[in-house]
Amino acid sequence: MALNRTQRHFKIVNLLAENVVTSQTQLVEMLNELGAEVTQATVSRDLDELGAIKIRLKGNVSAYAIPDNIGTTQVSDDHLSRVLGDWVGEVKVSYNLVILKTPPGSAHVVASALDRSNLAHIVGTVAGDDTILVVADENYGGLNLARDLAKLSQVELG
Repeated sequence: MALNRTQRHFKIVNLLAENVVTSQTQLVEMLNELGAEVTQATVSRDLDELGAIKIRLKGNVSAYAIPDNIGTTQVSDDHLSRVLGDWVGEVKVSYNLVILKTPPGSAHVVASALDRSNLAHIVGTVAGDDTILVVADENYGGLNLARDLAKLSQVELG
């Protein structure tokens, strides 16, 4: 089935948000499995148009990500847990502020997932290159939120 550019972009954004995609060839195969007949050249052009970047994950693996993940779809708890588990290396807390440390270049991906999550006690996030500031609701507190995020990230609270 031939998809138009917008449809391809939508599928690519969703695939990158839900999977660790390490190569254009892998993305071509995933799109083909969904019935979208694409070539590597088309995928390369689409990734460029979407502003996709390669970020470093644990284990020195690089994967594609969309910095300002298009759309405001909510992420599932499983997806949030996978993102935090893959990219958060450290969780710290100070009053109602939680600091998450990630590999260089991937903080925005984690912040986007948090912004679109079902976690009710997050007021907002600010992402740098490898650090995310998560502001917790005053009534819930930073310590409780930090414990939640550490558990989801599978790291010890620092």
